[in-house]
Amino acid sequence: MELAWLLVLAVLASERREAGGAETYGNASKSFLEFSVGKFRYFKLNRSFPEEAVLHHISSNVTFLIFQIHSQYQNTTVSFSRTLLPNTSGTGNDRGLVFILRPEQSMCTWYLETVDAEPVQNVAIPLSYSERDPIPGGCNLEFDLDIDPNLYLDYNFFETTIKFAPANLGYSRGADPPPCDIGMGRDFRWRLQYDVYQYFLPENDLTEDVLLQHLQKMAQVPQVKANAVKVVTLTANDKTVVSFSTLRGQGVIYNVIVWDPFLNTSAAYVPAHTYACSFEAVDNNCASLGRLSTKVFFTLFALLGLFICFFGHRFWKTELFFIGFIFLGFFFYILITRLTSIKYDVRLLLTAIAGSIGGTFLVAAWWRFGILTLCMLCIGLVLGFFVSTMTFFTPLGNLKVFHDDAVFWVIFSCIAILIPVIFMGCLRIMNILTCGVIGSYSVVLAIDSYMYTSLSYITLNVLRRALNMDFHRAFTNVPFQTNDFIVLATWGMLAVSGITLQIGRERRQPFPPPHPYKLWKQERERRITNILDPSHHIPPLRERLYGRLTQIKELFQKEQLAGERTPLLL
Repeated sequence: MELAWLLVLAVLASERREAGGAETYGNASKSFLEFSVGKFRYFKLNRSFPEEAVLHHISSNVTFLIFQIHSQYQNTTVSFSRTLLPNTSGTGNDRGLVFILRPEQSMCTWYLETVDAEPVQNVAIPLSYSERDPIPGGCNLEFDLDIDPNLYLDYNFFETTIKFAPANLGYSRGADPPPCDIGMGRDFRWRLQYDVYQYFLPENDLTEDVLLQHLQKMAQVPQVKANAVKVVTLTANDKTVVSFSTLRGQGVIYNVIVWDPFLNTSAAYVPAHTYACSFEAVDNNCASLGRLSTKVFFTLFALLGLFICFFGHRFWKTELFFIGFIFLGFFFYILITRLTSIKYDVRLLLTAIAGSIGGTFLVAAWWRFGILTLCMLCIGLVLGFFVSTMTFFTPLGNLKVFHDDAVFWVIFSCIAILIPVIFMGCLRIMNILTCGVIGSYSVVLAIDSYMYTSLSYITLNVLRRALNMDFHRAFTNVPFQTNDFIVLATWGMLAVSGITLQIGRERRQPFPPPHPYKLWKQERERRITNILDPSHHIPPLRERLYGRLTQIKELFQKEQLAGERTPLLL
């Protein structure tokens, strides 16, 4: 009997060992990541090793979850199942899924993978919401997912556009979702509002760690409200599309918070980021945005601008060339860009040629005809244009009324014309102010061709609006960080120094200077009538040119030999 019991115990022990060994092998063979609600986790994805994300111990008062995953520029895929289907998975560098929980469900699973050859560094987080919270993307009719909490981001040279699906009201586990397109009262999703937020990364910083750290400030509702800037609030009747001015090379994170004013609850969409450039491009990528032609053009322009900043009032004709260059070059660039599709480098070269022609024309008009009104009008309009661009560079430019092109250009033109009218009685001050402000700002444009600075968008935003018909709908917010303060201080120092120096030095000098053609004519008549003047005996220009040509011709003639050249007769 004892022997029989021993045999039974031995069999049971062997079965337990086999079962325990099988469980250990199964856990070791599966690659999975365990997550906690509201906790970020860093990990790397490899193409040959997909990961399984698991969330345990979900509270019973949680109705739905949003699982989101982020990378810098390499795409990753998050899916509800191992088999990838368009309506159950999302691929990108900022993607998320909404998981509607079933009654009594306390565990969720997602599947993560990448098709990139290199390992992809990611950060991911699951966020939980209750039945009172609105569901981001719950009324999706445009994108593939049934419930889509993602922001879809697109950019070009002019504007960056984000699109998202409308949200729906929250509901309890096991209940049917509220209808999306039935009824317009407060019991339906039409009462929801959408707050669009914008967050700028540190300037000139393209590192992956910085991005992933700052993305953590844009995932949850309290952090988004505390760190980002609210740009606009949309109602359910508005289109779920928002445009921003493109900032090439500057990292920007966008997110949308949907708010239920009746229940005072809110939920955040999945944040999306962009640098408005490509990390993988061979030429003109994020690490080397400035073209060589741009650097050459604006470096030479800045050298001329520095000279104008400190000496423009004294060297009047050089200043006129500078103003004429700006005046005609700006309008010519707009014209050829809108009418042709030639390459950027060629456009810049043609702009430089056209600007030089404009500067030469303005100098020639002053030298020959002495038209002071035309010259001062051009100078005043350039200063007025810059004052107008600075006005719309402030938050005033993002007012809804200025999204209308007609209103914008009328107000812009009025401000530009108002400046020369104000300074009509003190032309000297207007001229010196133009030299100091515009000449010093050329240095800011040169700095921007080598490194990012937001101050370049003072004029670039207006140029973009003149070039692109859709730019009127874009919000023109820019970051203002340490680099911009340094550039602003440099610009201010140059402008104040140039204006102060020229006011002190040119205070007693006559303005405007005498008409050059009249002076030349008087000098010529004086030389002709004054026989005591040595210049009176100088031959006319035609005879002097003929004499010079004769001298040059003699240089190529053989020298004649001296003496007898025929043989002697014997």
